[in-house]
Amino acid sequence: MNKERLYKVILSPVISEKSTMAAEVSNQVVFKVISDANKAEIHAAVEEMFSVKVDDVRVLNVKGKTKRTRFGMGRRSDWKKAYVRLAQGQEIDFATAE
Repeated sequence: MNKERLYKVILSPVISEKSTMAAEVSNQVVFKVISDANKAEIHAAVEEMFSVKVDDVRVLNVKGKTKRTRFGMGRRSDWKKAYVRLAQGQEIDFATAE
């Protein structure tokens, strides 16, 4: 996998109540990733970008919601979410990450 592709795989961290609980309980970090990324690419991208050891990656597709707008019914985009379990003793601090 080339490095340019790895830096495009991860779009942003997902900060929610559920992702915070996953971080506290099972040392997992949740990321929004590009829709055509696979587990191997996500694994390599997290290890490359944050210099941590990754144990496991779980991926799911989030379906976009249908929402009412003033122009009628609209639909949010589908997106992909990755739960990344870090090795024991590893952590990612987004406040100081570059």
